[in-house]
Amino acid sequence: MLDRSFLRWPFFEERHRALAGQLETWAVQHCAHVDHRDVDAACRELVRNLGHDGWLKHTAPGDGPSDQIDVRTLALIRETLARHSGLADFAFAMQGLGAGPISLFGTPAQKARWLPKTRGGAAIAAFALTEPASGSDVANISMTAQRSGDGFTLDGEKTWISNGGIADLYVVFARTGEAPGARGLSAFIVRGDSPGLSVAERIEVMAPHPLARLAFKGCRVGGADLIGAPGDGFKIAMATLDVFRTTVGAAALGFARRALAETLKRAKSRELFGAPLAELQMVQGHIADMAVEIDAAALLVYRAAWTKDTGAARVSREAAMAKLYATEAAQRVIDAAVQIHGGDGVRSGHPIETLYREIRALRIYEGASDVQKIIIARSALSSGGGR
Repeated sequence: MLDRSFLRWPFFEERHRALAGQLETWAVQHCAHVDHRDVDAACRELVRNLGHDGWLKHTAPGDGPSDQIDVRTLALIRETLARHSGLADFAFAMQGLGAGPISLFGTPAQKARWLPKTRGGAAIAAFALTEPASGSDVANISMTAQRSGDGFTLDGEKTWISNGGIADLYVVFARTGEAPGARGLSAFIVRGDSPGLSVAERIEVMAPHPLARLAFKGCRVGGADLIGAPGDGFKIAMATLDVFRTTVGAAALGFARRALAETLKRAKSRELFGAPLAELQMVQGHIADMAVEIDAAALLVYRAAWTKDTGAARVSREAAMAKLYATEAAQRVIDAAVQIHGGDGVRSGHPIETLYREIRALRIYEGASDVQKIIIARSALSSGGGR
């Protein structure tokens, strides 16, 4: 029986509890039979279904003055989808991250053109930030965007781009040179079929997702495709990650909850030395550790989401704590689940083996764990250590 007691925490409103119940029903119907053998086709289908049934509307707000991204809703959706299917979570999350800069900083014309398509599942979005020589060090981006007539010409490479090769639009960050380092970056909307944009390499990883290295050679974009002002790129990237980084922790939380649920079933049904595994104190100890890690992670994730939703301008510290702890804890929880499942835990295609492959990347993308520690430490140091 799924533990839903956390939904009674004061972080949530009745609308969140209603959404969680509705999504649970949807996920049971739509996630169980996702064909992971063709991840491109699976992602396209998931985006269409998520858009058609209204879930993607939460990834980008409407145009009304009261409309805004609700991070608690995003986190609940990611946690639920991840518990059922890592690929469904991926499809949802990348729509949010890819459209996020447009939603948060786009012009009315940019929003009107693209957001109805990303919300409706008619266009797949991607966030193109990482380069071969600059991952967490965003200020080191070398891709250039040179002014050319009434627009810009993009040259360079992006890599590890989620939805690379299947996206209809990319938000691309490039150096426009207004100032050195981070202050000289800008953000652009680039159509997936733009001349000069090509897929240089499809990247295969242990948990299959559509990933690619992209090459930009004389890729032209119009002046109307610039998001914000020239030089705003770093601010746009960081503000977008500030919103969506918490939800990475939520996805990890979903993986961890699934691991615990599978472990509880295993412990109750599998016998060892004439008794269920659940009666062994060592197994009980592992289960207790897993339950504590999950609740601690959930508290940090939904604290960060609630803080953002209630008006905080930035939640870099809270989001970093949530992502760091939830992803690292989920790795420990899933590792314990593998141990309790024994040989079945490493059998290809088993739910626990799948979770073991899925969780590892979350400790890296959108800011690796060590980078989150730097953010947290700098925040602590700047606050004077509480003295």
